[in-house]
Amino acid sequence: VQLVESGGGLVQAGGSLRLSCAASGLTFSYLTMAWLRQAPGKEREFVAALRWSDNSAYYADSVKGQFTISRDNAKNTVYLQMNSLKPEDTAVYYCAGRYRLDPSSSASQYTYWGQGTQVVVSS
Repeated sequence: VQLVESGGGLVQAGGSLRLSCAASGLTFSYLTMAWLRQAPGKEREFVAALRWSDNSAYYADSVKGQFTISRDNAKNTVYLQMNSLKPEDTAVYYCAGRYRLDPSSSASQYTYWGQGTQVVVSS
């Protein structure tokens, strides 16, 4: 079982990044997938999630209209498109998954985790 994130990096404020999370060893199509992030000195926080059954998307208020979560079941990959990035979006971004219908905003409710990818937004 493995989740591997990629796509992080350094970007100027106002720029965009697309994160990817590739899954292996799992029945990906039945996984509810999420992105969470952790800034230095802060707790891990929910960013976005996608319900496996109907691709309903859920977002934290802080990223609504700015980030978009999507998935490609043929590639066993979930994405996070991040636009209009701000310095406060700087964090390590993690993808996570669970075999439950509904997403959760709680990190503790996710079973599978990637290693994280660093995003730094400079002002």
